[in-house]
Amino acid sequence: MSIYPVPLSGTVNTLMWADETDIEEPAIRQLRNVSALPWTHGLRVMPDVHYGKGATVGSVIAMHQAVAPAAVGVDIGCGMTAVRTNLSPDRLPDNLGRLRHAIERGVPVGNGAHRDHSPTIDRHGRLKRRFTQMREGFESLQARRLARSFGRLETKAVSQIGTLGGGNHFIELCAGDDDRIWVTLHSGSRGIGNRLAQEHMEVAQSLTHNKGLVDRDLAVFLSHTPQMEAYLHDLWWAQSYALLNRDVMLASICDDLSRHIPRIAFEDPIRCHHNYVAVETYDDLELIVTRKGAIRAGKNDLGVIPGSMGTGSYIVRGLGNPVSYESASHGAGRRMSRSQAKRRFTTKDLAEQTRGIECRKDPGVIDEIPAAYKDIDDVIRAQSDLVEVVARLRTLLCIKG
Repeated sequence: MSIYPVPLSGTVNTLMWADETDIEEPAIRQLRNVSALPWTHGLRVMPDVHYGKGATVGSVIAMHQAVAPAAVGVDIGCGMTAVRTNLSPDRLPDNLGRLRHAIERGVPVGNGAHRDHSPTIDRHGRLKRRFTQMREGFESLQARRLARSFGRLETKAVSQIGTLGGGNHFIELCAGDDDRIWVTLHSGSRGIGNRLAQEHMEVAQSLTHNKGLVDRDLAVFLSHTPQMEAYLHDLWWAQSYALLNRDVMLASICDDLSRHIPRIAFEDPIRCHHNYVAVETYDDLELIVTRKGAIRAGKNDLGVIPGSMGTGSYIVRGLGNPVSYESASHGAGRRMSRSQAKRRFTTKDLAEQTRGIECRKDPGVIDEIPAAYKDIDDVIRAQSDLVEVVARLRTLLCIKG
């Protein structure tokens, strides 16, 4: 039986699936500040919790008639997609390096982008219709200064659909304990999501009711105001953009796998945002729920909780626990910052910790070394009342930006 949740000392509305003594002090301060806001109905803290920009990663913030754009963060709609194939691991080609490079040719990584738009879009009618709707929606975005560079931003947004980005974003081929190969990927709303978030955060910080906050990143929009309506309009668009971005990447990957592996087939994908906003009802109140590094884990919801580039991931099914606002962790969570990881580890360490995995092992990804993250198995055990495990995935191939 789980020992969690436990309260955060000194608060009346915060429950945690983590030990307070294991959380770094800056993250504890963030949590206390959020919990003390007059609009915060409740705060839930997941086992992958760690300090983050704007708000603590691994937190679920339920507000009444308010939303904090910096808590959502700049990668609006960031999340995971996973698809199960009909392949057993022994049907993969021996040369995974060739397969990795084929996938990378179809999905630009890091700062890469398509020349115009991803050719994958033109091969799939459903994606092409959604892509057209995305472009039509761009014209109605509300961020106040987008008009100054509208053409350039639209061109960039179009070219980045179906691209991975950098940091902790990834594409993986994994072997499941169900004896099947899985495709998993992690990405978000790319440059346009960042730009929209920055614009709206600046607006929020200028509003009179946010003056005097202990942390300017706690600035909120209030319901039934033009600023809130403008933010939510752009937020919903960006969340849809992020989902389309992942779907285009997945289609490109599946197309490449089909060309290299005869008779491969794919099941319906599992999709979940983990940096996003939703309007949900708890305690008989309609609340604006921000999941900052957390997934929805409603009853029977399928989700993906990844570890690091050397440890694999979990496919989970939500248990619908209302105490957590039907939420679960989004991943393993960092145990140290990127700068700390770069100072502490070498490429030799990276090669050792990713032995047997087809992936980059160069200085550019040392900050993503497995030891920089918490133990994913411990994180899953800590939330046994939130999710049940469907499959444990072991990484075979990992692509990073």
